Amino acid sequence: MAVPYNARMRLIRPLANALRSPLLPFWLVIALLPFGRSSELGTLLCLIGTVLLFVRHPGALREHAGARLLLALLACYVGAALLSAVDAVAPGKSWSTTAGLLRYAPLGLYACFAIRREGRLRALYVAVAAVVAIWSIDAWLQALTGWSLGGHAQAERISGIFGADNLKLGPTLAVLAAFPLWAARERWGRIGLVLAFAAMLGPVLLAGSRAGWLCYGLAGLAFAWREAGSARRLLLWCGLGAVLVALAGALAWRTSDRFHDRMERTLAVFTDSPQGLNEALTGRPAIWRASVRMVADHPWNGVGVRGFRYAYPDYAPANDHFLVAEACGVGEGACHAHQLVLEVLSETGLIGLLLWLAGTVLAFWAWHRQRPPARAHAFPVTVALVVMLFPLNTHLAFYSAWWGLLFAWLLGLWCAALNLVEDGDA
Repeated sequence: MAVPYNARMRLIRPLANALRSPLLPFWLVIALLPFGRSSELGTLLCLIGTVLLFVRHPGALREHAGARLLLALLACYVGAALLSAVDAVAPGKSWSTTAGLLRYAPLGLYACFAIRREGRLRALYVAVAAVVAIWSIDAWLQALTGWSLGGHAQAERISGIFGADNLKLGPTLAVLAAFPLWAARERWGRIGLVLAFAAMLGPVLLAGSRAGWLCYGLAGLAFAWREAGSARRLLLWCGLGAVLVALAGALAWRTSDRFHDRMERTLAVFTDSPQGLNEALTGRPAIWRASVRMVADHPWNGVGVRGFRYAYPDYAPANDHFLVAEACGVGEGACHAHQLVLEVLSETGLIGLLLWLAGTVLAFWAWHRQRPPARAHAFPVTVALVVMLFPLNTHLAFYSAWWGLLFAWLLGLWCAALNLVEDGDA
């Protein structure tokens, strides 16, 4: 049955508004995310836009609470890196990484000033949802045919548009899932929300990232809590989600060798042998033990941001799997701690962790003092940040050029969404 003209326009108009408005540079960061450093084109355009803004309006910063909040949060994030670089094990890498982090300030400031009203915020949400929907459709295509826009799938898992040498589809889909879930809920109500959750569940499962599985579950739980309104209804929503996950998991178990092998490795955690636990966690216990040793030797400001791989050989056994296998290069070892708290502690030390905690407290205070409508505006990006930062999980490196960019992009959007200018304001 054909979709009515008015319904089609309600779907297309917000996306068209995003693509022809000042939102385009900020949206490009997400649109180009699967293509390596090309996403920095959006960052560059945002930098140019921010410079032009302050040339025309030098006092603009005083007029936007969200922009000031963003700079305070980035001060915690960048400050931890700056202090860690003072006596880093790889000074060149740590100092260059810290300098690169400065580009996140104009990126976030651009979001704060370009997204000042609800209409633009909603347009951006829809535009991001459209991008994630395309990634999901492409992932389904790869699951069914073995091919996608990113090429052929890996033997172990699908990689979608990101490509077989860039296994970030699962975590990225899970973190950004809040946007298509929100868009489906806004357009088609609760039925749309359930269908969108089910449609994205397959690619997240088949991508094979267990961190992504947990993030997606947390995103679903956040939307269930929002819909429920009571503990009894929350249990009903969680029950529905559990049924969908169980059905999808059973179907994937029977039809996908990739998912079957991944689950076999995951279930090894329930064996009695330490080898089973190590296999289930893909060797990460060895990385975590090395991280703890780094923290013991460099308790105050760590080994320096992005210095983990350079320090790793000194803290791992000679026969360590990551030293003899091609993880980051034979003899180099693990690239990062694979866990947010351990990454912060090992690379930036106790001082860095305190700065991250200060930023967390500041963000929670800023969210708590806002009125319910402002929190509702920021709900999708709040969910994305919460699942990305959930500490009881494994993580990509938050000071890396790629994951760090996504984190900073979400942070800028969150500060903008939480501090929109109301229609009656000047």
